[in-house]
Amino acid sequence: MIPKTMRAVVLTGHGGPEKLQFRDDVPVPDVGPGQVLVRVHAAGVNNTDINTRVGWYSSDVISATADVAGTVDVGGWDGALQFPRIQGGDLCGTIVAVGDGVSWSAGTRVTSQINIPRPTEDNKVSFIALGSEIDGAFAQYCLLEATEIFDVSISPLSDVEVAAMPCAYGTAWNLLMRSGVTFGDRVLVTGASGGVGLAAVQLAVYLGAVVTGQASSTKADVVRKMGASDVISRGETPHIELYDAVIDVVGGQLWPDIIRAIKPGGNYAVSGAIAGPIVKADLREIYLRDITLHGCSFSPRNVFAKFVDLLNLGTIRPLISRVYSLDSIGRAQEDFMSKTLPGKLVLIP
Repeated sequence: MIPKTMRAVVLTGHGGPEKLQFRDDVPVPDVGPGQVLVRVHAAGVNNTDINTRVGWYSSDVISATADVAGTVDVGGWDGALQFPRIQGGDLCGTIVAVGDGVSWSAGTRVTSQINIPRPTEDNKVSFIALGSEIDGAFAQYCLLEATEIFDVSISPLSDVEVAAMPCAYGTAWNLLMRSGVTFGDRVLVTGASGGVGLAAVQLAVYLGAVVTGQASSTKADVVRKMGASDVISRGETPHIELYDAVIDVVGGQLWPDIIRAIKPGGNYAVSGAIAGPIVKADLREIYLRDITLHGCSFSPRNVFAKFVDLLNLGTIRPLISRVYSLDSIGRAQEDFMSKTLPGKLVLIP
């Protein structure tokens, strides 16, 4: 029997951890036509959760490493958020109720993309973000459109492992696909010990690439265990014109050196900027060497579906560093921001 209320963490506004409230009286969403209600078994913790909380997506905020100073009005993926908002873009759960016109069956284990594609006539790469424009997985129940979920019932991975993958691994897979990474390519992955970075290392190796990871010396062994042939230190200047593709989630001051590390005709793909979004560029180093730049937030459903095939086969397994109860979200985000733990952190609602 589905209860009337549920446990959830609600974001009450942009700011520090004090803006997160754990409650046990949040109404369970009603299921409408074309929708499914999912009982959430596990939810991953990601940079985007913290970025959304502090309003990092607003041009008025350039760092997610500190609490917001002042008022942020448009700090969501698509501008202003409606508060309170339940965050959480990573989930694994079971369908417990379906709306009219839905062919899914109760009991099916499912997951979702975090950036759910909803292209329009005017914007072919339009999407909404789970946990930003709509309520997400930091709750016992999550309401989703039936056409926007994926069946992971046959996967040998645990609920915690599945919940660790949509954002990090879906993003990494999209970065690699956009870069055209293939067998024998040399690939540099920045931030290689984090969620997206470690996923990119694993998936690039799966595709047959020769991977160099960039990470702190304390995490180099983890990156090598995931398949990297070489690891360079965080902040170290990579070799010039060595790589067919760079997968970047770091940005910051090292960005010009990252561009120089790409071979003529190579690809640069970015989906994060944990060292800072403001970079300096010499356009001659880009256009004279025919470097292609890919900004990667939108991922077509068919691209994510190919990753789900790997998930269902159990081909790739994530590194889980720690699991927390939902009411420990403050501790989980504090640990996440410390960058001392490799791989993924996961919440259990």
